[in-house]
Amino acid sequence: MRQFIRQKAGFTLIELMVVIIILGLLAAIVMPRIVGQTDQARYGVAQAQMRILEDALKRYKLDNGVFPSTEQGLEALVRKPAVGVIPRGWPEGGYLDKTELPRDPWQNAYLYISPGQHSPDYDIRSLGADGAEGGEGYNADLESWRVSR
Repeated sequence: MRQFIRQKAGFTLIELMVVIIILGLLAAIVMPRIVGQTDQARYGVAQAQMRILEDALKRYKLDNGVFPSTEQGLEALVRKPAVGVIPRGWPEGGYLDKTELPRDPWQNAYLYISPGQHSPDYDIRSLGADGAEGGEGYNADLESWRVSR
């Protein structure tokens, strides 16, 4: 009886192969959906960060009467500018919660121009997943004048 139980205690090679094949098929079905959600989430994070930067820029203007110049850049939100119009109402700690300027979800710097080419005050851009101008889908540029609130 003991010998019979020992012989039936393990899995056969065929059973293991069937399980591995089933797991592989499930991974092939699920992985593209997860990867697509990651790209969509990054795009959403970039839009949210852009809105946060816009809100900080509006507070900067309320305190100082002007938006930071292109030369001062978005860096003026975390460090008091030393060039251009020096802000008198710049608060201790800056306009963002962190002491570092956020990078877009693809680890590229946001581009800032003031006065803007598409809006009278400023333009903020992220070059998207590919880090190059233009593109389609998740490679498309995100632009402050097109980001919906």
